[in-house]
Amino acid sequence: MAERKRVAVLMGGWSAEREVSLTSGQACVRALAEAGYDAVAIDVRRDLPALLADLEPRPDVVFNALHGPGGEDGMIQGVLEILNLPYTHSGILASALAMHKPTAKTVMAAAGVRVPPGRTLPLADLAEGHPLEPPYIVKPVDEGSSIGVHFVWPGDNRPPIDPDWPFGSEVLAEPYIPGRELTVAVMGDRALAVTEIRPREGFYSYEAKYTDGRADHIVPAELPDAVTEACLDMALAAHRALGCTGVSRADFRWDDGRPGLEGLFLLEVNTQPGMTPLSLVPEQAAHRGIDFPTLCSWMVENASCHA
Repeated sequence: MAERKRVAVLMGGWSAEREVSLTSGQACVRALAEAGYDAVAIDVRRDLPALLADLEPRPDVVFNALHGPGGEDGMIQGVLEILNLPYTHSGILASALAMHKPTAKTVMAAAGVRVPPGRTLPLADLAEGHPLEPPYIVKPVDEGSSIGVHFVWPGDNRPPIDPDWPFGSEVLAEPYIPGRELTVAVMGDRALAVTEIRPREGFYSYEAKYTDGRADHIVPAELPDAVTEACLDMALAAHRALGCTGVSRADFRWDDGRPGLEGLFLLEVNTQPGMTPLSLVPEQAAHRGIDFPTLCSWMVENASCHA
C-alpha cells in the first residue's frame, strides 16, 4: 500500500487575521484527512527557527492557510522556496503584487481590468483635508478581510483615521462605489461562479464575513448575463495578470444604477482566500459539484515551487 502524502498545514500567523487563519487551517486539516492525506497542523509564529523545526521531518507538500501580512505577501512563500517545499496558492511575486493594493491595481489596469480610481498617500496627509470628494473609502494598502476600512461621507469634517492606527504609514483612498457586492473564485484556469454578498446590515465588514447569520450569499448571483460574464472574465484576467496559481478570489462592486458595465469594478484579488465554513471559495466550488475535501485535495496536488 502506497504511503500517504504528508501535508503540513500552515495556519495562525501574526497578522490581524490570525483567528480567521486558525479556523481556515483547522477546516483544511480535517478535509485533507478525510481525503486520505497525513495532514499536520502548524501554528506559525514570528519565529523562524521554530517553524523550521516544525517542518521536520519535511512534508511532501505545504498547504498555506495563512492570511494577511507574513502569510499572504510573499514572505512565507520565500521561506518555502528556500526549503524547496511545494506549497499551495501563489508564489512570491504574485503574492506580493496582489497584497499591495495600489500595485495590484496598476498591474490589473494594464491588463484591461476595470479598477476604481484612487490615490495612495501618507497617513499624516489625511489631517490636511479630504484626499477625494466624499463619499470615499480609506483602507490599508496591504490588509485583507475589510480590516482597517473607513467610510467617509459628505459632511464629515474630521480626519477619517486616528494617527496611531496600526496598519502602516500609507493609506489608499478610493471613491465609494454604491450598489452590489460580488465575488468570483478562480481555480486554476477557470472562474467558478459569481456570488452576490448581501450583508444584513451595514457593509461587508470583518464581523459580517466571519459571523454566521450576518450576511447572505447568493450563488449564482442573479445578474444580467453580461455582468456575470464580465465578472468571470475580469477575475480570470486579473488572476493571470498578477501571475496567480492555484486558487484566488476577486472582489467586485457593481453600481447597478449605471448603464451596462459602467458601474462594474474589480476591487482586489485575494491570493489566500478564506477556507472557513462561511467562506466563499468552498461555497462556489460546492456549487460546481466540488466538495470541500476534493477542493483541498486539488490544491495539494497542484502545489508547486515557483522559483
